[in-house]
Amino acid sequence: MSTTSPLTASVPWTQLRTTPEDWAAADPKLLKSMLVQIQVIRSFEETVLDLASQGLVHGPAHSSIGQEGGAVGSAIGLRATDGVNGTHRGHHQFLAKTLGYVSPDGFDPAAPLSGEVKSLLQKTLAEILGLDQGFSHGRGGSMHLQWHEAGAIGTNAIVGGGAPLAAGNAWAQKHSGDGDLTVTYFGDGATNIGSVLESMNLAAAWKLPLCFFIENNQYAVSTHVAEVTGEARLSARGPGFGIRSWHVDGMDPLAVHLAMEEAAEALRAGDGPVLIEADVYRFFHQNGPFPGSAFGYRTKAEEAEWRARDPLLRMGTELEARGLIDQTGLEQLAQTARDAMAEAVDALTETDPAGKPGARSIRPELWPAPSFADVGIRGDASELADARTLEAGDAGPVVTRRFVDAIADVLHRRMETDPRVVVLGEDVHRLKGGTNGATRGLKGAFPERVLGTPISENAFAGLAGGLAMDGRFRPVVEFMYADFMWVAADQLFNQIGKARHMFGGDGTMPLVLRSKVAMGTGYGSQHSMDPAGIFATQPGWRIVAPSTAHDYIGLMNAALDLEDPVVVLENVDLYGTTGTIPDGDLDYQIPFGKAAVRREGSRHTVLTYLAMVQPVLDAVDETGVDAEVIDLRWLDRASLDWDTIGESIRKTGSVLIAEQGAVGTSYGAWLADEIQRRFFDWLDQPIQRVTGGEASPSISKVLEAAAIAGRAEAAAALTALDAALGA
Repeated sequence: MSTTSPLTASVPWTQLRTTPEDWAAADPKLLKSMLVQIQVIRSFEETVLDLASQGLVHGPAHSSIGQEGGAVGSAIGLRATDGVNGTHRGHHQFLAKTLGYVSPDGFDPAAPLSGEVKSLLQKTLAEILGLDQGFSHGRGGSMHLQWHEAGAIGTNAIVGGGAPLAAGNAWAQKHSGDGDLTVTYFGDGATNIGSVLESMNLAAAWKLPLCFFIENNQYAVSTHVAEVTGEARLSARGPGFGIRSWHVDGMDPLAVHLAMEEAAEALRAGDGPVLIEADVYRFFHQNGPFPGSAFGYRTKAEEAEWRARDPLLRMGTELEARGLIDQTGLEQLAQTARDAMAEAVDALTETDPAGKPGARSIRPELWPAPSFADVGIRGDASELADARTLEAGDAGPVVTRRFVDAIADVLHRRMETDPRVVVLGEDVHRLKGGTNGATRGLKGAFPERVLGTPISENAFAGLAGGLAMDGRFRPVVEFMYADFMWVAADQLFNQIGKARHMFGGDGTMPLVLRSKVAMGTGYGSQHSMDPAGIFATQPGWRIVAPSTAHDYIGLMNAALDLEDPVVVLENVDLYGTTGTIPDGDLDYQIPFGKAAVRREGSRHTVLTYLAMVQPVLDAVDETGVDAEVIDLRWLDRASLDWDTIGESIRKTGSVLIAEQGAVGTSYGAWLADEIQRRFFDWLDQPIQRVTGGEASPSISKVLEAAAIAGRAEAAAALTALDAALGA
């Protein structure tokens, strides 16, 4: 006969409620500061909604009115060097952190707001309005607020998208030994998002000083939390990952503060992550100045019940009961906040002469210049200006080395000479160097900086993004197969690739992604793609594709010195090949943006990269066609060697682009379009391409071979190209 016994969580999971004694014991200065911050944020949000109703907010206006208590209660005790990031509804989170930064000594309800506070409010409002004086020069708007100096590392428009980035920030804090912590804010909807749950697991496994702060405002747009989860007590997510958790009334700012005090103590002590669920309520709809009841998914009675628990009202009532303020003082504080916002509005807008009485318009001189649109997508690569470069033909004494061993060699050298380099990925710390040996010997030499991750690409890619944004480390991420980028597409493309531009172009994102192409290995459709064509269409990424061991070393060194995200493509066909590298020299770079002419010719130009280079050279030898073969090496739009390409095309007038992979995700499709735009007048015939088939490679050896381009396809294309050109 079986027996049963109840199981309990391995960590505490508690409900925290305040008592009158807590309020009586609270520092009056703390209570006054919380009251001022909540009032300032409330007035700020009311101003945003007013401007939105006038059509002056381009895009959404996700107000936090009603939710201020959770943000202020949790952020008011943080250090300037602690980090926070948040959600699309993040004005209050951003302001709570930055108000504490500009006024570290707190606030007095009877005192005027300082110039620093007024400047913060104006600059934040300018960003929401899309103006140049905003924190990101108007590019971030309402949903992407960042001020690194104040510890506000960036709000995020992708639900749950900020959690992995926050984990990276927390990793940097832990390994810098500064005792700082990170808070990542998100709503009830995000608790069902994979990136959040993956980040909880990763943070718990690595004991990161990260607080997962759930603002449970009950509704994801119009869907109530109880409709979409079997466990509506969202703080229950924490114990499942071994994360200590609290559940508090977010309409009670002191309760939130007391929970955060306990949480912060655990975080700074190195006990690992924590989770706080705060029950809050947005008084308005998902977006705009109307209540949810206007859209039929909430009742007016429900809204009235929550409004009676308004955190601003609660703070005023508690302070008044303790003789810390009276009704006149409350009214004066509200007026002070409204006046500050009126000043900000006057500085950014003007009376609209063509509008209704009282209507306003943006001051036209405050818009960013249209020419700024593409500035800051990536850096200018000036960080490579003084690099020592070395081409294979110029090397002195050389040794023969396998391609995959050269990967391990250069990574070891970089970790040895640069303590900022961190390597992470699945199994990189096991199997004598990962699944292919590319990280051989690294874990033994640098145990704290070689991180074997869970199978959670979205989490560890995003963690690396947060690590790069922190600026103190340079992560090298390994994706076991390139196809896995689709699993992490949000973090790679929405976050890492866009961050530099989205937040104004002033930041950096020094991240290297090693991505393996495994065509021909029998691993089938989900392990075989060449991602070059996908990355080439995504803003922010640089792409390098080494075809020799010598070039791998030089390109990896360049990638690690760049302040942009760089994907370093590798191909398993090359891992076992041998080539020469300089004897005792692993510190050189391949010249930035420089292709290599592998074979000179005068009749046709063949552009290729990675593992297709040698098959093309073999095809040229086989057919006897006069072709100039160019190994591109740098593939992204900003790094491509247009000088070498153009010189060859002006000589030959005929172009063939050759690659292994599927036609649908082809890199050559983009490249052909760009070539015809730049060099149309020199082309004597249409640009031709060699690619694989439409389908991804299959498991069957015969079908796999049929799906991939190689020497035979290149030879056939060269022969046809030569015949089309005629004598």
